[in-house]
Amino acid sequence: MAARSLSVFPISPSNPQSIPKSARDSPASLAWNRRPSCLASSFHGGKLSVVPPRSRQLLRRVNSTVATVLLSLPTGKPDRASTDKLPKWSARAIKSFAMAELEARKLKYPNTGTEALLMGILVEGTSLAAKFLRADGITLFKVREETVNLLGKSDMYFFSPEHPPLTEQAQRALDWAVDAKLKSGESGEITTTHLLLGIWSEKESAGHQILSSLGFTDEKAEELAKSMDKDIILSHK
Repeated sequence: MAARSLSVFPISPSNPQSIPKSARDSPASLAWNRRPSCLASSFHGGKLSVVPPRSRQLLRRVNSTVATVLLSLPTGKPDRASTDKLPKWSARAIKSFAMAELEARKLKYPNTGTEALLMGILVEGTSLAAKFLRADGITLFKVREETVNLLGKSDMYFFSPEHPPLTEQAQRALDWAVDAKLKSGESGEITTTHLLLGIWSEKESAGHQILSSLGFTDEKAEELAKSMDKDIILSHK
């Protein structure tokens, strides 16, 4: 036996004047009159939609914007900004950078420095660089504590911008990572390891000082550099 579904929405009468004025002025009636084309009665076998067409277009536009928020990282060299021949940053490196901005905002710092980049690597947590640091006893908690000891606390009434701009040292660390990848001649992406070694290359930066105070050395940097072109090692065990 064929079954018919009963619509939960009232069917608008052909003569709106037959509705009492109090009912016509009610919020439900006003909402119905504003969007008559968005609702279809199931008696006619049509689809029932409660989302206006304009809202659906806006939703698609917002989703496409979110999907393209971060496809690369900033560069301090203008000649690189518009070329497609440069290697791409890995997804883990890009996420580490996004987490670095978030850490800078948590500490209410006006800029994203090398210390924030270091914290971002540890927050992301799944890359070879992050695992190497944790195995060496360098954790997010320790880095955050050293950062506050070194740079101090920000004013409680200060609010960081949504995307705190990079310090000069942090920008040079990013550019060092790109240069190192280009010099290697290897194919593939710029990894989180490149980013970490870029931080280490900035000898006067807060990130380098924090790493050094927590036991990171040039010898460990050389050891890590052996797996520079990998972000993660997949195990089949």
